[in-house]
Amino acid sequence: MQSIINQLAAELQQSPRHVAQVVNLLDEGNTVPFIARYRKEQHGSMDDQLIRTLSDRLHYLRGLEQRRQEVRQAIQAQDKLTPELSAALDSAATLAEVEDLYRPYKQKRRTRATIARERGLEPLAVTLLAQSPKSPPPRTLAAEYVNPGQGVDSPEAALQGASDIIAEMLSDNAQLRKELRTLSQCRATLTSQAAAKEPEDSVYRLYYAFSAPLSKVHGHQVLAINRGEREGVLKVSVDMDRQDALATLRQGVVRGNTPSTQLLNAAAEDAYDRLIAPSLEREVRTCLTDQANEGAIGQFALNLRPLLMQPPVKGFVTMGLDPGYRMGCKVAVVDATGKVLATTVVYPTRKDRGKQAAIKTLSALIRTHHVSHLAIGNGTASRETEQMAVELIAAVGGGVSYAMVNEAGASVYSASKLAAEEFPDFDVNLRSAVSIARRLQDPLAELVKIDPRSIGVGQYQHDMPQTRLGEALEGVVEDCVNAVGVDVNTASAPLLQRVAGLNAATAKNIVAYREEHGPFTARKQLLKVPKLGPKAYQQCAGFLRVPESPSPLDHTAVHPESYPAAERLLTLCGCTMADVEGGTLPDLPALLHQYGLEQAAQVCGVGVPTLLDVAGELMKPGRDPRDELPPPILRTDVLDIKDLKPGMELKGTVRNVIDFGAFVDIGVHQDGLVHISQIADRFVNHPSELLCVGDVVTVWVREVDPQKRRISLTMRRDQLIP
Repeated sequence: MQSIINQLAAELQQSPRHVAQVVNLLDEGNTVPFIARYRKEQHGSMDDQLIRTLSDRLHYLRGLEQRRQEVRQAIQAQDKLTPELSAALDSAATLAEVEDLYRPYKQKRRTRATIARERGLEPLAVTLLAQSPKSPPPRTLAAEYVNPGQGVDSPEAALQGASDIIAEMLSDNAQLRKELRTLSQCRATLTSQAAAKEPEDSVYRLYYAFSAPLSKVHGHQVLAINRGEREGVLKVSVDMDRQDALATLRQGVVRGNTPSTQLLNAAAEDAYDRLIAPSLEREVRTCLTDQANEGAIGQFALNLRPLLMQPPVKGFVTMGLDPGYRMGCKVAVVDATGKVLATTVVYPTRKDRGKQAAIKTLSALIRTHHVSHLAIGNGTASRETEQMAVELIAAVGGGVSYAMVNEAGASVYSASKLAAEEFPDFDVNLRSAVSIARRLQDPLAELVKIDPRSIGVGQYQHDMPQTRLGEALEGVVEDCVNAVGVDVNTASAPLLQRVAGLNAATAKNIVAYREEHGPFTARKQLLKVPKLGPKAYQQCAGFLRVPESPSPLDHTAVHPESYPAAERLLTLCGCTMADVEGGTLPDLPALLHQYGLEQAAQVCGVGVPTLLDVAGELMKPGRDPRDELPPPILRTDVLDIKDLKPGMELKGTVRNVIDFGAFVDIGVHQDGLVHISQIADRFVNHPSELLCVGDVVTVWVREVDPQKRRISLTMRRDQLIP
């Protein structure tokens, strides 16, 4: 175990002591958000993402160690485990290296080499491999193994069988495979071409004659090529210089010029062409795909985090519009808390009469319910609905604004069991309108109801390992929910179950308890909830807010175990709980620095990181970290793609960040692409270095193609096309 701790510490550049303590905390069943927030002294203030990375690597390294022991036992059972082989197993750094070492001892299907061994030709193969300069010619050696009864009719047949054995031995040589794998990673190329002689224009046209070194091929290219191959549009291969590979093989096998040199060279060629090259190509393709998947999953998670953490538009009555043609535009008005006030369906796309009728109906709803904002889904017919919304705002005399809302996953939610339980009397389509309105009011609270894989901020997400993708995205959702905190008296069960330490059952029990007994008035009441025991309470308490509690500490992210420390801190600074409630506290962190952090922490009975966290929470009880981010763009007018001209300056919202750039919503229904080369006037490895989903950015139009609905944008004014 210590070797795993040391390896993790080296990889993550963290103290072995801190890594060991995180491992212990994870093994004890603590959640990542709890560890990251409330055990900082034990792990040196690692953030939640780093702790998740540590957890993932810990799982892999433990799996590697388990497989290493399984292989060792399997070889030991054959009485073939040598000290050298045992040491090689100990030093194997990957599962691939462990499997390479096990390959010679693994039970195989019946091969040409197996048949040759059955015919008693292995001693001949061993003699030929020994390459003694004084050895007789191979044909002379082979004559001793002629045995028609065993199917060896001639010296040539004996030599062929021995060559088959040698070829398999070379293929099973772990060191040679490692060298060839390294060679392929350095020098091989990934090549794709059109499967048809005269291919049609398609999304894969860039890959009809594509070739790139493995070391330089991008993840999105690998995923696109894989999909094109699955669809039968592309033919794909991994090409490596055969002579370089054979030179590596011969260098590892052939020693000088002996009677068996020619036969060994031929066996090496056979081993490479028949056994190694196909296997190596499969390994390389799998490795490329795994790396591309991990990169894409990482990017998806990176995009999901800011999407979930978008600032809410709180305290306003909101109208949600789910656009559509045949089924019309579904409408839902919700109050400031998300409660549904009214629903209807209008048909703004049915010529001018339909639009005017829609404006009349919606104007009445806006006036009746004092609607402040319109949330418009960005799907089918959203352009026409947006144009109608501008006319609607003018008709009611202003005072209303609108925002385009990413409706990805809304239809999935509206047809789900959860939506049916929440709105049993609503039509499926009306449920999506409610969801769209609530997404503007509080994106996090609404998006947690949807499988994060259905939220379209990734690339090729349907091609990725769904279990791995789901785990990564669920981790992001959990981190975001716990970073914001949850009001225990208003949160839905789906939101509560994302809180650290809670699950679907305990979340439903919390909702049932408050429905039966009324709102919670203290955190400690959570211990009365069925099936919510001390361990779950420890994990969840700090992330649940109780605004109805008379204790200000229950409104904050201060954990109950730190309440005594918070009270000592206030006493130390000459303050009271009344100052916390009234917002009249002095600058506690500044006072602590004057007093001395270490000394203050000792007085309060906690570590310095916890003390500073407590001070920060007391300064801003119940604060929402999302409020510090740029608010979403609320519009009152609309542009058409035909209105765009090169050089036009616009404000936009980043909707998706991918390997080759970012898509930005500039209010024309069609997102524009900022290519990676147009993001900054310096080299950028990946767009995520500078951009996040939800960022509000200034862009300039470079090119517009209204027919293909393509918009090219730049964030570099100097790159405008004259």
